[in-house]
Amino acid sequence: MVKLSSSQLDAIFHALADPTRRAILHTLAEGEHSIGELAAPFEMSLAGASKHIKALEQAGLVQRTVQGRNHICQLDPEPMAQAMHWLQTYEHFWNERLDALELALRHADSRSEP
Repeated sequence: MVKLSSSQLDAIFHALADPTRRAILHTLAEGEHSIGELAAPFEMSLAGASKHIKALEQAGLVQRTVQGRNHICQLDPEPMAQAMHWLQTYEHFWNERLDALELALRHADSRSEP
C-alpha cells in the first residue's frame, strides 16, 4: 500500500466531509454514471455537480472519462482504502479507551448492586 502524503490525505478527508460528495461516492459504488445522472437526485446544475466531481477527482476517489459529450465517472476506492489504513493506526487508542470505559462501568454497576 502506498503511503499518502499529507496533502493527499487532506484532499480525501475534504472530499468526504461533504454529504453530497459522500452520496455521489455511494452511487458510484454501484457503477459508472454520467455527471447528469449524479446531479439528478440533488436537483443541482451540471456545473454544481461538476464542482463536486472535481473535488472527488482531486482526492483521487473518482476518475472521469469523456465519451462524446458525456462525462462518465467511476469510483476509485484505493485512496479511500489508504485513508482507512491511516485511521486504523489509531484503532488501538480507541480500543484501549473503550475497554477502560467498559471496565469502569462494570465496576460502578457492581458497586451499586445490593
